[in-house]
Amino acid sequence: MATPLTAAAMLTVLKTEGLTVHEHAGWKTHNREAATGKTFGPVHGVLIHHTAGHGDKEICYDGHSTLPGPLCHSWLGKTAGLWMIGHGRANHAGLVDMDVINALIAEKAPLPKDNQANADGNDCLYGLEIENLGNSKDPYPAAQYRQAVLWAAALCRAHGWSEKSVAGHKEVQPGKIDPSFDMDVFRADVKKQLATKPGGKPTPAPTPSAPRVDLSRLIQAAKADPSAKQGHQTYMAGVNLAENALVKEGLLGKTYAGDGSFGSVTVAAYAAWQRRCNYTGKAADGIPGKDSLTRLGKKHGFTVIA
Repeated sequence: MATPLTAAAMLTVLKTEGLTVHEHAGWKTHNREAATGKTFGPVHGVLIHHTAGHGDKEICYDGHSTLPGPLCHSWLGKTAGLWMIGHGRANHAGLVDMDVINALIAEKAPLPKDNQANADGNDCLYGLEIENLGNSKDPYPAAQYRQAVLWAAALCRAHGWSEKSVAGHKEVQPGKIDPSFDMDVFRADVKKQLATKPGGKPTPAPTPSAPRVDLSRLIQAAKADPSAKQGHQTYMAGVNLAENALVKEGLLGKTYAGDGSFGSVTVAAYAAWQRRCNYTGKAADGIPGKDSLTRLGKKHGFTVIA
């Protein structure tokens, strides 16, 4: 919990961390405070997103008809570098889980499951949008990923926070899948950066890691969710990744994906994937197995852990 950095302080801490910072015209007074009657702060952490597009800096600044800008505090291009987009309240986080916010405040790990949307994240989280399609096939250049690590580390350092004050959008708001890299690895990279002196000799450039799906937890979800109350969530993050892959395979409708529940429709879709992998009978019952899940992950950008 802290007072938000001033615009001048924000520039200073980012540059001190070793970042080259570009300033969008008007960013220092560009926010949603007057329009909403809400002020930004106190701040509790930093939030990482991907944009789900390319060439979207101006969209992040202006917003669109249903969501006015700014849509982040900083935008990080693949090759265009880091740009300041807004200062103050921005439309980037939306409604988030208060339990996760409390964990960020207390710097508790691991973060609790984001199964509610009962707090306004726009009030209290800095937001970075990283230019990327987020489809697990669009690479994050090493230089871009490193700048994201530096951005998060700079803000954590300025407020005396550890890497445990960093979260991905997918960890705070139910149904979100961004960013499309592993946040545990990202936090570890931020931790390494915080252990160095800002602006000193750079650490070896980190590289983004694919999201991970725990097979045992996904099996548990596939067995528990279908018979549970509608919307029950056993393992939201892993289920969302698997369902997103099944949607891309044309085996699951988008309507049934993104709620974090491995329901009966998802079981049927996964059984179809198993048959596509040449499994038959009881081996194609819709309960994930290591081989079929590994194949799905290899094709759609996540890794499987037992």
